[in-house]
Amino acid sequence: MARKRLGFFVLPLIIAAFSLLGGLYGPRIPVASAATDPEVAERVLDNEVDNFAKVYALIEQNFAEPVNSDKAIYRGAIPGMLRTLDPHSNFFDPKDYQAVLEDQQGKYYGVGMSVSPRNGKTVVIAPFPGSPAYKAGLRPGDIIVFVNDKPTDGLNTTEVADLLKGPRGTPVKVVVSREGAPDYITFSIVRDEINRKSVPDATWVRDGIAYVKILQFAENTGRELDENLRRLGEQNIHGLVLDLRGNPGGLLNSGVAVADHFLQKGQLIVSHHGRSSPERPYIAKNGNHGLSYPIVVLVDHSSASAAEIVSGALQDHDRAWVLGEQTFGKGLVQTVFPLRERTALALTTAHFYTPSGRLIQRDYSKESFYDYYTHRGAETRNEMDVKMTDSGRRVYGGGGITPDEKYETPKLDHLQVELIRSALFNFTRAYFAKHNSKLAEGWMPDEQVVEALHEHLLAAKVPFTEKEFTQDHDWIRRYLAKEMYIYAFNVDASDEVFAKTDPEVARAVDAMPKAQSLVDTARKAVAQRVAPVR
Repeated sequence: MARKRLGFFVLPLIIAAFSLLGGLYGPRIPVASAATDPEVAERVLDNEVDNFAKVYALIEQNFAEPVNSDKAIYRGAIPGMLRTLDPHSNFFDPKDYQAVLEDQQGKYYGVGMSVSPRNGKTVVIAPFPGSPAYKAGLRPGDIIVFVNDKPTDGLNTTEVADLLKGPRGTPVKVVVSREGAPDYITFSIVRDEINRKSVPDATWVRDGIAYVKILQFAENTGRELDENLRRLGEQNIHGLVLDLRGNPGGLLNSGVAVADHFLQKGQLIVSHHGRSSPERPYIAKNGNHGLSYPIVVLVDHSSASAAEIVSGALQDHDRAWVLGEQTFGKGLVQTVFPLRERTALALTTAHFYTPSGRLIQRDYSKESFYDYYTHRGAETRNEMDVKMTDSGRRVYGGGGITPDEKYETPKLDHLQVELIRSALFNFTRAYFAKHNSKLAEGWMPDEQVVEALHEHLLAAKVPFTEKEFTQDHDWIRRYLAKEMYIYAFNVDASDEVFAKTDPEVARAVDAMPKAQSLVDTARKAVAQRVAPVR
């Protein structure tokens, strides 16, 4: 059966992959490059496929243990071949491809909550606001024991999450263990469409200063941004903090839509081109309709791809002041080619360039993929790729987006690592087992709650020093509020209080005059360039 599937599906897939990487879309080796006879190219391809088949047959016949063809081909051969090209080309098996589609669409069918492994158990981290799980009463810290009478012992988190998913309108029974409850609690939940917002609710962080965070660029990101700013009353905004920290990117068109909202109609947003891909510019079609309030964009090492397109476009047009850390430097365009049996191949087909013409992609040719992914040694810029913004400021390509103002997030000390890893979560679960979870609006942990955390850490034998606890006092209150708001309210309320107490957001607010100066200077520079000569 494995051989039959290999012949029916895998070998055509390998041929298709070699075609994409070699002869059919461009020469792969010098011999094929010099050849103009289709029969010669076909013989080269046949030899490559034949060699692969022989190697696989030898492995299958002689390896010390039975060979799992799915693992050998889908997790080994094909991804390994793609990894010789660049860090981002990839093969998606049916499960991975479905996950990619769900991320892009921002929706799936299930109960609507995030779960995570804790001490060998699958624990609810947070029900999504308004989801069936949220309405049913599931809480952070609940340990999932059964799903439809199936024990979760021995299942990983992904397997439990798959059990919770299902067609819309179908019931699922979830049994949990809850801190302080004498027995298991059973919930009967009806699955529904779960819409995961890529833009959480925007809020005001100061008078006239709005805050918007974009988690990723999905299908509805542009629309969600518009709706958030409309809800706040965009005409009343005197400054905007646009938070792209930790944003891994996503869909190109969504990044273009976000940049379009803030730029002037007709301004270039990004362009891309590659060996088999002609240059294509993306232009602001709608524009900001004259709403040119100052913007400070927050970025970090994890801001990548579409997040870099947005920050790069706003920086090049002097539309925003960029604050934070140098971005990841992911400027490769992946085209997804759907294949048989719900699989897909994501292949790099072009490079992104900002409006000034600088390359976003960081050089990965002289380092391991591990160093590339972990962003080691990435604080570099290509001195040969120097461009100018609209007002004449220097910007550099080849290493992501360099911020206008650097803000280094302080490294976590030992206690902070322990608190984030599990201690805050465990304390919150235990605290609300004994206390009312109804908190007043604007609530922040007082000294009594902080002291309760201190005693909990001692009882749980979490290693820390009194000096660390005293030094981290303000940090502890902020992160404790974030965790407790998830339990008492929801994730959205937690994100809002976290943003309002964020020192980097406060720095962004202080930088609004710099952002305003950029807008004014760029406006004058453009006016001078287009002024008629007398």
